Amino acid sequence: MFEGFETAQIDVGEASAFVRFGGEGPPVVLLHGHPRTSATWHKVAPALVRAGHTVVCPDLRGYGRSRGPAFTADHTGYSKRAVAADVVAVMRHLGHSRFAVAGHDRGGSVALRLTLDHPERVRRVAFLDCLPLTEHLSRITAEFATQWWHWFFFAQPDIPERVITADPDRWYRGDPEVMGHENHEEWRRATRDPDVVRAMLEDYRAGLTVDRRHEEADFAAGTRVTCPTLVLWSLRDDLEDLYGDPRVIWRRWAGDVRGHGIDSGHHVAEQAPEALARSLADFLRPDLDGAGPHGPGRDGDGPEGVG
Repeated sequence: MFEGFETAQIDVGEASAFVRFGGEGPPVVLLHGHPRTSATWHKVAPALVRAGHTVVCPDLRGYGRSRGPAFTADHTGYSKRAVAADVVAVMRHLGHSRFAVAGHDRGGSVALRLTLDHPERVRRVAFLDCLPLTEHLSRITAEFATQWWHWFFFAQPDIPERVITADPDRWYRGDPEVMGHENHEEWRRATRDPDVVRAMLEDYRAGLTVDRRHEEADFAAGTRVTCPTLVLWSLRDDLEDLYGDPRVIWRRWAGDVRGHGIDSGHHVAEQAPEALARSLADFLRPDLDGAGPHGPGRDGDGPEGVG
């Protein structure tokens, strides 16, 4: 996987981020969802490099090989605000002051927080198979509760850890033929690690508490996404079934919204990588105009202390 890419374990303060990066040109960050790692992008990232971009794929805080702080009762160490700050620190370390970002699933929640908290950093943002957390929570129906019950199970103290770690292979089911064998093996190692499982649960616990409060405060204050926004959703998943056209909801949060559905199940980077890469490359193409030798947003001569 990721031929020609480099890897690094980058200290970002209270956390440590495992990162894959490669290519030349305008930078774009790809943020994975639950319960994946950065390896989920193993077909999309090289396609974007071929399209002329620097591509950075971190493991989210606590997922995969990234590590976060000690767990606390208020879950703030795993809030989307904390994870978004990790992404800014990673990109600064690699020499990029401004960049595009695409987030899938839980990574989409991080992408939203990153764009709202650090608008000066984000040139363009793509949200894949996701909505703002508060938009989900304000629309709870019997159908949502039935299909998305895991949100509320994961939020319970102690019990989810005990259930999942008892047999992670049966809980987290993945098909190596669809995922790719190397991606599957990396994902399987991660989901067998009790610390990773706990961190992934903290992501959901933060989502229903501190992250929800942050989104509610931003919406009340009129804080919105100001950069060009792409919304993509999987036609064989349930987002459109539950809510109709997701772009309508995203227009409550962003002024310049475009997008379309992709013929895929939920894990679109693995199930429809060519279509996803093409959609992202088309959206990012304006960033290629006027790019210098390192692309827009590059500071200095390169990464500092990567290894």
